[in-house]
Amino acid sequence: WTSWLTYGQTVYMVGLLLGSLVGGALSDRYGKRPVLLFSVYVQAVCGLLPAVLPQPFLFLAVRCLAGVCCCCINNCSFSLAVEWTAPSARLWPPAFLGFCFSLGTMAGALLAWLSPTWTQLHLSLALPQFICLPLYRSVLLRPSRVTTLRLHPQCLSVQPFDHLSFSAAEAQKDQTTSGLLPFKHPTVLLRLSVMSYLGAATALTYYGICMNIGSFGVNVYSAQFFSGLSETPCLLIPLVRLDRRPFSMLTLFLSGAACFLSLLLSRHQCDAMLVMSLALLGKFCIIATIFILSLYSIELFPTVVRQRCMSMVNLWFRLGCLVSTLFPPNPEGALSLAAMLIYGGGPIIGCGLCLLLPETIGIPLPDSVDDCLRATTQDPVKRTSLICSKNICDRDLEKKNRTLNHNHIWGRGWSQLRLLFKIILHSFQPL
Repeated sequence: WTSWLTYGQTVYMVGLLLGSLVGGALSDRYGKRPVLLFSVYVQAVCGLLPAVLPQPFLFLAVRCLAGVCCCCINNCSFSLAVEWTAPSARLWPPAFLGFCFSLGTMAGALLAWLSPTWTQLHLSLALPQFICLPLYRSVLLRPSRVTTLRLHPQCLSVQPFDHLSFSAAEAQKDQTTSGLLPFKHPTVLLRLSVMSYLGAATALTYYGICMNIGSFGVNVYSAQFFSGLSETPCLLIPLVRLDRRPFSMLTLFLSGAACFLSLLLSRHQCDAMLVMSLALLGKFCIIATIFILSLYSIELFPTVVRQRCMSMVNLWFRLGCLVSTLFPPNPEGALSLAAMLIYGGGPIIGCGLCLLLPETIGIPLPDSVDDCLRATTQDPVKRTSLICSKNICDRDLEKKNRTLNHNHIWGRGWSQLRLLFKIILHSFQPL
């Protein structure tokens, strides 16, 4: 199997690309839960087939199908998690899902170290999925049960990364005659171009480091384990009090600088552990960037064209994944100079392009191009002051209502006590 791993990675990226193209349409047509359940079942079968039928071409076909299922699972799980969460806590679902992904990466490295053959490795990866299939079916809620949870009504306004809500689809049907006009607007085209580049650059750097983690002079099992461990701090990202644009610029610059430093140290024959640590730091920053950009993209585009824009950004992200397989390590097992320059230079260029994007935190989702222009021309200081004053007014109103309710309860209780006292006095009067 070792000679087929490079082809398997390329075919897997093709599967991710196909999944990004068809996953959204299938979810809109049949629903997220059926597509998610079907993808989980097919993913389990894809993990078992290489162990039962060890044929190279079957392995490549299964890898492509596994990529499609993995993309559908990620999109549907992210969408459902965000839709079932209140807007005040919508940063936590993607952070927790990324944390679970890093745990799976570390567990995969441990299973690979414990499995002496490829057959045992495929079995160890497939059998837990079959064991958990009944759990998936019981945990995933049916639409009738979702309505009984009494979720926050604003949860329905949150748009997932790859799909639009039902209201957005209805809006597109009402505007069939002018549906493409906002898509051709210079503001929308500028944001779409910047986000498409950021998607391709982050995917190229992330998957370039993941697939060549054994090229930094460290044992491949240890490197894979620490690769997953480097993503676990993403669970703490929602605690960072930074806006979308400054946070994206900071993580993009740090990821590019870390990749460049790892390149320089590897060229001077420095400690392999230090080189890998810098590369994993760059990977963590890229993960943080992907995490923020997934929410940033939702807030940038108007409702009438958000589905087309999200599909285009996701397409460029998957193309970046596919291009990352074209830079294999050299015969000595090290990454080439061109590969590291691309992995480090792409995020730094994207850091500068973020200056062309507006800040969107605390702003309602735009419904039209006019909303986008209004958010772009609005003064950030004024917007922040308006948001703060609105929050203060909301707190004052809530405090006033609480005080009125408190006084009403005490007044009503005092009236009942006086009535009870009169009844007691009246009972002691002689007949």
